[in-house]
Amino acid sequence: MRGKLLPLAGLYLVQGLPYGLQSGLLPVLLRARGLSLTRVALAKVLYLPWLLKLAWAPLVDTRGSLRTWLTLSTAALGLVCALLAALPPAAGSVGLPATVAGLLLLLNLGAAVQDVALDTLAVQLLEPAELGPGNTVQVVAYKLGAVLAGGGLLALVPALSWALLFVLLAATYWLAAALVWAAPALRQLPVHQPQPSEAPLRTLHLLQDLLAMPGTLWTAGFVLTYKLGEQGASSLFPLFLLDQGISTPELGLWNGVGAVLCSIVGSSLGGALLSRHWQPLPLLRSVLRFRLGGLACQTALLFHLDGPGLRLGPSAALRGAALLSLCLQHLLGGLVTTTTFTLMMRCSQLTPSALQATHYSLLATLELLGKLFLGTLAGALADSLGLHLCFSLFLGLSGLPILYLSLAPSTLA
Repeated sequence: MRGKLLPLAGLYLVQGLPYGLQSGLLPVLLRARGLSLTRVALAKVLYLPWLLKLAWAPLVDTRGSLRTWLTLSTAALGLVCALLAALPPAAGSVGLPATVAGLLLLLNLGAAVQDVALDTLAVQLLEPAELGPGNTVQVVAYKLGAVLAGGGLLALVPALSWALLFVLLAATYWLAAALVWAAPALRQLPVHQPQPSEAPLRTLHLLQDLLAMPGTLWTAGFVLTYKLGEQGASSLFPLFLLDQGISTPELGLWNGVGAVLCSIVGSSLGGALLSRHWQPLPLLRSVLRFRLGGLACQTALLFHLDGPGLRLGPSAALRGAALLSLCLQHLLGGLVTTTTFTLMMRCSQLTPSALQATHYSLLATLELLGKLFLGTLAGALADSLGLHLCFSLFLGLSGLPILYLSLAPSTLA
């Protein structure tokens, strides 16, 4: 199993770099420049290519080899980073220049293509008994990449120029592309040759066939909704702490490094529990209840702090409680994510092999759509409704998946 997990870990780590760059580094830099919560949240529109993975998933599924797709997409990511290094934003500019935004959009496009090929590799390589450890490696390695490109780089921003930052990222991607091309395990993967009988499946009836697979409709509904409340709160609470007086480097350390490390611990715990014969559905029932309780505590803390004249002093107990609640939510979120991804992969393995990668891409796209929906609108909701109503809404949304689990089909048990 180690021979399968090591290549997956390396590839998922470099795949997490764009996400960390845009979720951990970019929002804090934009907020520090004085942008409103609405404009900061709208930067998540750059994730659009991840919602369009179904446009090229059938091509990855049926044309060429996974080795070729992974090598070309990873090398393309390095090229985009090199262009970003050569075209830094002008000094003193406010907001995100159009050129930089366009290149970041291309960065997400390359990462989304790489993701389809990599998920195809994971679905085909992992046996049912390996899903727990495999999805732990997937989530943990991805988040480690996010830590390196998000909180870690944010802490180094004063000493690291824009050009040097993206030169380092470009070199990392090109090294990864060379390793993928030379990897013996990937050389042995077959090159898929499309069969005439597959053509109707891939055109008019593709979505219908995907949704007809056992457990797919229920799983699609779950992955769309299970992160709504958590994602909304995690988008706003760090910015709320920034407004309360926590410095940008300290917030980058806690929200970028500390919180994601807690998320990695949660993901690892989820993998350990799944490998000890816990089934995904019973584990989700327990963990979602804990997550709801943690969000309730964070919401009560926000209600208390969001009053006139209250600030987080350097030695205040409230400061520690705020940072602890941030880390706790990420720990529980990591546990939920690993268990949910295991459930998604189990659902995809119930489909015919010719549909597995496209099926998983559908579920992954819906999962991302659910996370981006409130993550993108959270700033506008906060500006228009206020933080109190927003976090009350997030708390209610976090309770919905617990009720939805009672409708799970027996095929996923």
